[in-house]
Amino acid sequence: MEESFGSWSVLTTDFLITLYLALGGVTFSAVLHLANGQWRFQVRNLACSFAVLFPIAGILLLVLLSNGEATFQWLGHAGEGEHLNGWHNYTFLVLREIIGFILIVVLYGLFIKYQHQSDVDDSYKAQRRFRNIALLIPFGYFAYGSMVAWDFEMTMRPGWESASYAAYHFQSNFHMFLAFFTIFLFFLNRSGKLVKPFEGYIFNYMAQFMLAMTILWTYLYFTQYLIMWYGRLPHEMVRYNAMMYEGLGVMWWTFLAFKFIIPFCTLIFTPNRHNPVIITMVAGFILVGTWIERYTWISGSIDSRYYHTPMTSMFDIVVTLVVIGVCWWGMQRALQRYGLIKST
Repeated sequence: MEESFGSWSVLTTDFLITLYLALGGVTFSAVLHLANGQWRFQVRNLACSFAVLFPIAGILLLVLLSNGEATFQWLGHAGEGEHLNGWHNYTFLVLREIIGFILIVVLYGLFIKYQHQSDVDDSYKAQRRFRNIALLIPFGYFAYGSMVAWDFEMTMRPGWESASYAAYHFQSNFHMFLAFFTIFLFFLNRSGKLVKPFEGYIFNYMAQFMLAMTILWTYLYFTQYLIMWYGRLPHEMVRYNAMMYEGLGVMWWTFLAFKFIIPFCTLIFTPNRHNPVIITMVAGFILVGTWIERYTWISGSIDSRYYHTPMTSMFDIVVTLVVIGVCWWGMQRALQRYGLIKST
């Protein structure tokens, strides 16, 4: 099944992007609430509308889990005498992924419910209950994001470990959510369909947020590399070398440029952080860069003979377009259902 791993890596990447868009909306709202950001009231309902993507992510998760070796290539070596630790027990993997997904959906659903109640009930009890559930969101995001990082990326190459990989993974995907949300706000604002338009300074805040996450992403990425390179750990460097020097070299430099060089060199200049067009263009680079990053880590876990440049096969294109189409339809329905955009 290794021959088809490259194509299934595209579906895995689409799943992770969809999942973290759903996670990102509620997490973003919770962070703004805990930080007492007054501008949260202008965007938090729009952000939470991304939770409509959870059912889509759930279906993609079941498809990936049902495909076994096509999704998790290490399964093909499990019966060949290769020693795999307990984390690579496939029954355990399926159970923890399904249970973890259900628990996080319930937790995030409660946040949305209590956020709505806090809007219509200003009593101490309602506000306190909402604050308490908001406090749980970062812990849920970190715990669940760590499990997803280990299962769908880090342990794809048995024996390869990084103490900071989980933080690198879910922080990178939050970086991606901020970028996508910025693009979402830009085009929604231009469409004139918003029932309650937001102030233009929101783009400046999003730009500052993206710049901060760009710097943090760079730190977390190179923290892993420096430990392995400086500590002279050749076994750990194999995965990095495969990405940088072998078949994925172009994609490695591309996502590095899209997620660090372009955002940092653009957003450090104050005038650019006040220009919605420039901010949105930078967000586009971060979004594409994250997709490439996810694919690079997943497909690069095996020999370069078994993966290909993404979007060069009909499977890649069709699957990705279907996922985008269904997500777009779901978001449109959610925005209309909750009265966030004008019905046409």
